[in-house]
Amino acid sequence: MKNIIKIIISGAIIIGLFNACQEFNEEFLEAPAKSTLDDEVIFSNTDLAQGAIDGIIEIIAHTNSYRGRHIPFYGFNTDTEWNYNSSSVGNSTGELMIYDTKANNAQMDRNNSSWNEIYIGIERANKSIEGIRNFGNPEPGTEFGRLLGVALTYRALFYGDLLKTWGDVPARFEPINSETLYIEKSNREIIYKQIIADLGEAATLVPWPNESSSTSSVERINKAFVKGLRARLALAASGFQQYPNEGVRRSNDPDLSVAKMYKLALDECRSVISSGTAQLEPSFETVWRKLNEEDTNSGGESLWEMPFADGRGRVNFSFAIRHRSVDQHTAQARGGIAGPLPFVFYDYDESDNRRDLTCVPYEWGTADLSEFSQQTLVGLNRWYFGKYRYEWMNRRVTSSNDDGINKMYMRYAEILLMAAETANEIEGPSAAAPYLKEIRKRAFALENHPVKVDNYVDALTSKEDMFNAIVNEHKYEFTGEMERKLALIRWNLLGTNLEQAKQKMTDLQLRMGDYVDVPTTLYYKYAADNETLEIYGLNRGETTDPGAEYSAKDWTELPDEEINSLFKEGVDPDTKQFWPIWQVFIDGSNNKLVNDYGY
Repeated sequence: MKNIIKIIISGAIIIGLFNACQEFNEEFLEAPAKSTLDDEVIFSNTDLAQGAIDGIIEIIAHTNSYRGRHIPFYGFNTDTEWNYNSSSVGNSTGELMIYDTKANNAQMDRNNSSWNEIYIGIERANKSIEGIRNFGNPEPGTEFGRLLGVALTYRALFYGDLLKTWGDVPARFEPINSETLYIEKSNREIIYKQIIADLGEAATLVPWPNESSSTSSVERINKAFVKGLRARLALAASGFQQYPNEGVRRSNDPDLSVAKMYKLALDECRSVISSGTAQLEPSFETVWRKLNEEDTNSGGESLWEMPFADGRGRVNFSFAIRHRSVDQHTAQARGGIAGPLPFVFYDYDESDNRRDLTCVPYEWGTADLSEFSQQTLVGLNRWYFGKYRYEWMNRRVTSSNDDGINKMYMRYAEILLMAAETANEIEGPSAAAPYLKEIRKRAFALENHPVKVDNYVDALTSKEDMFNAIVNEHKYEFTGEMERKLALIRWNLLGTNLEQAKQKMTDLQLRMGDYVDVPTTLYYKYAADNETLEIYGLNRGETTDPGAEYSAKDWTELPDEEINSLFKEGVDPDTKQFWPIWQVFIDGSNNKLVNDYGY
């Protein structure tokens, strides 16, 4: 049962909110704060303070915040995923994906877009952090300590999302006053160092999963997530990224060196692993069934999820296998705005159990008068993420545009892959091998472990080979979770791998190179339930007609214009790694904010 967060936002917290288009003027900010509860009352009472902390994360559910803009649109296009709006010429949504985003983008250039909403969350966090430090005596092992740790984590999370989306952004670590209403962008390295330090403090304050009732749900912040987020941000801070007027490079700040940040990340990942408070689910499918079934119990693979009430959130609305109409599984005819690139299915090992769950070649067709629908093959150019399914939910979605499924923000598999990557860099491939093996053991049946796990990993005897294997494993594990873009950027592989992805699609289209043996015809029939497809011809070499009981479908549709829509022709994605700051915030910044990177 989902633990729906009840938001209590006091007048004192509301005073702290701000609008990035500067609706608060200096006279208002200098006036005495009028509220029914002052900061001392709120932050000296754990129940009221909890309400204020819940108010920090409440911004995710706002229409143009994470709910309807950031989650559906950020993270595309990569070498594994694309949004199907990309091929629509002149489409403002597609513009966000093809590395040609304009500052006046119609989807985002508005006062209440995710840029502003995230800063509202940060301001709420700043007010809460200040209030708890001043009035709550937040010591480790106390409820006020836990609340401070949660507030620090939320702020770090929001800043991490700002940095990966926009690069350099304004740094606000104290509540706004009249003198700080308008400020310039800060060097991102200042922000990275602050939030990495904040998470170090937060890890001393929040309990492990299930160590207390406050961490029994993955909708609540726990120590395993805090440490995992700290590792993720440390890798991003030391990784490659685009800098204004300098192109792509690593940080020159010695505090953010690979040696320091990889050591920090490895230590945090090993701490989570040794704690035993999180673990891989026994099967890959279980991870996604639990998400869709809204099982929010801690102690499994999910480390933290952005919590949405039943009537908010658009995870399945955006990413589920497409339903063309109301049918036996959902009263919400949606899903399918994005999917895996067409070749990804064929890059998996055929015995990898993640393949058929990640890459789905069908949708649910238009239902009959009784609202009964069947699975229907789509086309080589359209695949869906099988990780998100209305048909796995325990309740029937009736909302017109919200489904209530949480956004899984981090899971234990990422801890293992970060441990493998950092151990390989610091200690060599033999130190990374156990973590990579653990991931692959779940991906393959027991009888395949000697070859697909042990022999495969043991053959990775150089750091380069191990690194390349980890990059590939990341693809097999995380396609459809929109984590790939950040990883490609920090590995300095964004432009290179996007170019390779276009070439792979061309090779698949022409049945050349690595895809010469991919069949051009699929054969299908329906199982006894009359809704589930049984397909022959998806695997390489399956070219023999299986008989009259099967129907045939051409499996070659992959138009040039769609291949070329992965990123705009003539644009180097490494010169457009970030979105521009939207024009409404540039115009309202009192000349403090500017766009870089040629925007």
